Amino acid sequence: MPADDMLFLGVDLGAGGLKATLVDADGRVRGTGSADVTTATPHPGWSEQDPRQWTRAMIEAVPRAIAQAGGRPQRIAAISFSAGAHSSVLVGAGGEVLRPAILWNDQRSGLESRELDEAHGGEILATGGNRVSPTWTLPHLVWVARHEPDVHRRIRRIYVAKDWLRAQMTGDWTTDRTDAVGTLFYDIDRDAWSPFLCGLAGISVDVLPPVVEPSARVGATAGPVAAACGLPDGIAVVCGTSDTSVEAFGAGAGAAGEATVKLATAATVSVVAAGGGRSRTLINYPYVVPGLWYTITGTNSCASAHKWLRDRFFARPGEGGHAAFERMEAAAAATPAGSDGLIFHPYLTGERAPHWDPLLRADYLGITMRHESGHFVRALYEGIAYSLRDCRDLFAGEGLPIDSARLVGGGTKSRLWRQIVADVLGIDIRVPENNEASYGAALLAAVGSGAVAGFAAVRRGDPGADAVIRPDPARAALYDDLFSLYRQSQAAMAGIYHSIPALLARHEAAR
Repeated sequence: MPADDMLFLGVDLGAGGLKATLVDADGRVRGTGSADVTTATPHPGWSEQDPRQWTRAMIEAVPRAIAQAGGRPQRIAAISFSAGAHSSVLVGAGGEVLRPAILWNDQRSGLESRELDEAHGGEILATGGNRVSPTWTLPHLVWVARHEPDVHRRIRRIYVAKDWLRAQMTGDWTTDRTDAVGTLFYDIDRDAWSPFLCGLAGISVDVLPPVVEPSARVGATAGPVAAACGLPDGIAVVCGTSDTSVEAFGAGAGAAGEATVKLATAATVSVVAAGGGRSRTLINYPYVVPGLWYTITGTNSCASAHKWLRDRFFARPGEGGHAAFERMEAAAAATPAGSDGLIFHPYLTGERAPHWDPLLRADYLGITMRHESGHFVRALYEGIAYSLRDCRDLFAGEGLPIDSARLVGGGTKSRLWRQIVADVLGIDIRVPENNEASYGAALLAAVGSGAVAGFAAVRRGDPGADAVIRPDPARAALYDDLFSLYRQSQAAMAGIYHSIPALLARHEAAR
């Protein structure tokens, strides 16, 4: 098939939905489709999903993308996948899923993380390259061993989320180096699974998959799931990698020092690096582009907090979610910068950087009778931007100042929110025309298929369509002062939030 006729499919699994994107060899989007997925929170701090709904979502989303591209799925030359790191699917001897997948933002393993850090923190950092926290698969599996021993004993294979979804089309069992490092079972110096790290969770390296490059071809479409997606047998399937890596790649970050800020289910700040380091404050992964790494940190709640606010306080019966978001955006845009002193801390599921504290809780601080609905929306935008500034400041502390950045993720649809991010961070922000993970995964499929001659040859549509957002000096000065209050109030409230779980547990036990 001539390269000009080829299409490349990227499939990204997010915490709130699955998106499929078809691009051509020039990086122009030809079709998209999406479907919702639901996160269960059966207990405070828990976050898990049934992997079977991922398959159902893919079966809905991929045909929509194909239809929007004009049909003819035989034009699809290759497919690649992405998803959030750390989220694993535990599979038994018969191929059965043993329990819901524990997601990266789940906080249940806070105790296990503290115990691991106290007993083996230095060795874990030296071997796995990162500090243990409830984000990682390692403490998830320690929690499973402690609380669900029958499940733990039955584990025969562990898949990272995007690998399990891909296997529904191919039957393969592989992962890439980024997601391997994301489990915290991988020895970054030996470039192999670590018996020591696996032993901390009571598992063997034999239950972990072979590791390949993100651009490696790992199989081809076949079977009932591929057919249900409208895909013919024999389409090349490329391994893929984590969502943040392909988002930055899709946005054009290809050289050391280039920064990306992400507004998605979570919010992150990342910088492409020439090599991997070790830090107790920043996270390090191999990057999708060979020979590079990326350093990242993030806040747990971003678009998930936005959706929480919509669903709890702005949704109307019979109204679609998009209409509610538009009303929220209009109300926030009519609210002055600084939200008349209303401050939001976005710790709905505890927090990662810079606090690494699963017991923190969200709050609106400074509510008065004058505050209206728009204040609460704008304060949410601002609070998440303050949390991103917390993250950005960690890089400065490590000698990695960020003077400009690309902005990616679904939150970039809000013109107000992206301006607030530029104002709070005080830097120029470039918003690529195509900036979501499924787009980057589609570009990775093009590289892996051989239709594009390497990462440097990737084309990304029309770069002239990118938006450049510059900070407003007056608003930036206001946000500097409010950020100081944001940090002071977080420190003042932390002890109270630490007391709440024990208080509730004591009264629950007395009932």
